[in-house]
Amino acid sequence: MTTIYDIAKKTGFSITTVSRALNNYTDVSKTTKKIILDAVTEMGYYPNSSARSLTTKKSWTLGVIFVEDLGIGMKHPFFSAVIESFKQNAEAQGYDIIFLSRNVGGEEKSYLDHASHRGVDGIIIMCSDHKDKEVQQLIESPFPTVVVDLHSDQSSVVYSDNFRGSMLAVDHLVELGHRNIAHIKGHDTTYAGLERLRGFRAAMEKHSLSIPSSYIVDGGFFSVDGGYLAMKELLQLNEHRPTAVFVAGDNMALGALKACKESGITVPDDLSIVGFDDIEVGQHITPTLTTIHQDTDLIGKKASEVLIQQINTRSNEYAAVTIPVKLIVRESTKAIS
Repeated sequence: MTTIYDIAKKTGFSITTVSRALNNYTDVSKTTKKIILDAVTEMGYYPNSSARSLTTKKSWTLGVIFVEDLGIGMKHPFFSAVIESFKQNAEAQGYDIIFLSRNVGGEEKSYLDHASHRGVDGIIIMCSDHKDKEVQQLIESPFPTVVVDLHSDQSSVVYSDNFRGSMLAVDHLVELGHRNIAHIKGHDTTYAGLERLRGFRAAMEKHSLSIPSSYIVDGGFFSVDGGYLAMKELLQLNEHRPTAVFVAGDNMALGALKACKESGITVPDDLSIVGFDDIEVGQHITPTLTTIHQDTDLIGKKASEVLIQQINTRSNEYAAVTIPVKLIVRESTKAIS
């Protein structure tokens, strides 16, 4: 069985250098790391997890906390895509991931208790409610953390440029000639919902467009049903019905399209719709959905990099990474006649 000593002998590097390269320390040059990793592949070296933990004082396990209010869990396309990207990049760095719940051994525990029980090295947090008390407790703990799609001054954060995405959506509709633009917003407890609403208001103000109070409708926690009910409410407006609607999430936009179809409203001939997320199904419905694209692969990748860097350096300095978004124009928007 190949050992770390065999790798050191073959490459001519010290055991310490080999160990630091295998554990992804930043003070090992790329050239040295490549030589060592090539030898690892050639000799079929596979480190014993217990021995590696004793040597590095790490468990080589990252915790995932995923809290959302719809009750659909990993079926949510945005969160599942981000977590899959995070998982792939973490595994490439030698880490396993486990999901942390409020249940340990059949007993109700806090997330902090579960993280301590499992001895994870760091935690990625995905939570729709930015005021969740248990999540805040975990962020304030000594555990290295990275938070996705929330803002925090006490943790590293990675999120899409929600504000800019809303600006792009409204700019697109204005360029098509729309002036009466409504917004189906996400719930007020969600950071994404608040930021997208803030961006919508700023864009409308930039174009000197008024926003009647009836033009902003709550779609809840980004569900199809929430978008359906919100669009039904907008379609009941007898005067000054909007000619376009910016919807804060693609799942809600799917519900909005369903409401339009049931009401005899043709999209985009009678009403233009822009979503946010760019989930895959948006490319295959009729009409295909104009939307704001979130780079879920990059969000997951950056989250893993930020968290592992914080673990390796044992630093209390927090990183804030904003991921750019872009407008994807499809069939659900049209120039107003």
